Amino acid sequence: MSKTIFEHSTPGRKGVVLPEREIDIPLATMFSETMLRTKKARLPEVSELDTMRHYITLSHKNHFIEKGLYPLGSCTMKYNPKLHETLVRHPSFTSLHPYQPEETLQGALELMYELQKDLAEIAGMAGVTLQPAAGAQGEFTGIKIIAAYHKAKGNTHKDTIIIPDSAHGTNPASCSLVGYKTVELASNKEGRCDIAKLRELVNDQTAGIMITNPNTLGLFETQIEEIADIIHSVDALMYMDGANLNALLGIVQPGKIGFDLMHFNLHKTFATPHGGGGPGSGPVAVSEKLLPFLPVPVVTKDEKGYHLSSENELTSIGKVHTFYGNFAVLVRAYIYIKMLGAEGLRRVSENAILNANYLMQCLGEYYHIEHQEPCMHEFVMDGTWQKKNYGITTLDIAKRLLDKGFHSPTIYFPLIIPEAMMVEPTETESLESLDAFAAAMREIALECKDNPELVKNAPLTTPVKRVDDARAVKMLEPIFPLQN
Repeated sequence: MSKTIFEHSTPGRKGVVLPEREIDIPLATMFSETMLRTKKARLPEVSELDTMRHYITLSHKNHFIEKGLYPLGSCTMKYNPKLHETLVRHPSFTSLHPYQPEETLQGALELMYELQKDLAEIAGMAGVTLQPAAGAQGEFTGIKIIAAYHKAKGNTHKDTIIIPDSAHGTNPASCSLVGYKTVELASNKEGRCDIAKLRELVNDQTAGIMITNPNTLGLFETQIEEIADIIHSVDALMYMDGANLNALLGIVQPGKIGFDLMHFNLHKTFATPHGGGGPGSGPVAVSEKLLPFLPVPVVTKDEKGYHLSSENELTSIGKVHTFYGNFAVLVRAYIYIKMLGAEGLRRVSENAILNANYLMQCLGEYYHIEHQEPCMHEFVMDGTWQKKNYGITTLDIAKRLLDKGFHSPTIYFPLIIPEAMMVEPTETESLESLDAFAAAMREIALECKDNPELVKNAPLTTPVKRVDDARAVKMLEPIFPLQN
């Protein structure tokens, strides 16, 4: 177990030397008594070098994309180009403030306007809002737009959203927050929306359907146009969860095949950092008929320049973010799109699809794969063989993978596949990287047969070994309590 920073502390050691105060002003004259310490702050006494060595050592015990493959399905942990990080830190961006006069923000507004246009073209739709700060907030914004559309048409009886069982897990929550009921659409044996069951579910109360495409099985929903005809026949709307657009860039425009609106995850598809839970960005694209309901303000352009316009304020769903999205994430996504261009974006999807299918073929003999047809940017295998034959769970396999130097895939999702492992290698991994991961997974499959106890007790080489997951979540007290 590594030492804490406090265990490195030596009395009298300093990491910084501050100049003496020229004027001695009592703190009590500057701050209220309630804000003043009654005891000296408990800070470690360490040098700058000690501090750097401590935290760099700790960082190497974590897993990150620069260290190795991160095949989290549905999360898209692709490499984030360092060029983006250099450019986004330019003072022209970092010194801006959203309350500056509009005429001093023309460059930033132009970037946002161009990003809106690019995303609208990628989606095949009429307009885009950049406000939502995450994918889930994008979902929420999209469902609010659906509600506003129906309210404007007097469709007050429409209270239900249909959600396939292969959809993203946050979809029902987004609907509930807006006040909609949800009904689940079962998948057919091919792992796609069951059209016959959809016809049974659709009625005059249907407000829309939320479809994740490709779905969480890594399969493209091939019957979108037929689904759209059914949904539109009752004046309901087609919503696409585009959180993982990595398989469609430059290949399919959702707006051209029947979708009325969708959200993007810029922090996934467009290679912006999303470690630690953020920051993120979940822009929403809409068709022509939904433009009046976009959040305000909208970035517009006229002969005088670029503006934050609220012309549609009377019909808009209002603001969904205090300012206008996470600007630094927008800058990174803009750079990514312009750097790659149309052809480059298409290659992103082609390579993502190729990498996923390669891994699926490498591992199909060692793990059960329910749907073995070619996948899109990710695929789902499972540990049912290992559990049935050797009593080893998918969690055991994921833990053992840590010993091999890899982060595990997303496990136990989607829920419709028992012992699921959702694998997304992304387009940024090389053939050598894919082969190394496949070799590790094959080794584990053989260990399950030859040495099952080894797998059940994994991980064995990590700083933290096998833990009681339930207890770990509930145990809040520190292992090394601070001394008074």
